[in-house]
Amino acid sequence: MLTFLFGLPILLIILICTTAFVIHFLPIFVAGSRHVENFWWIFLINFFFGWTVIGWVIALVWALQDRPRYGRASYNR
Repeated sequence: MLTFLFGLPILLIILICTTAFVIHFLPIFVAGSRHVENFWWIFLINFFFGWTVIGWVIALVWALQDRPRYGRASYNR
């Protein structure tokens, strides 16, 4: 079996790195899925200051509270 660091299997290291990547960029994924108006500002804050816990929390809260760019369509029957 392939090992990389400290005897850990390479697949475990890939899983840990992928999980860390998804958690680190979670505010960007949330902002993109909600189509928020300030997506690029959230992206920049998360990209440059996401490694600090404060920057990551600010970006995540902003992504969750910002207004979506598109409103919901209402259908009258």
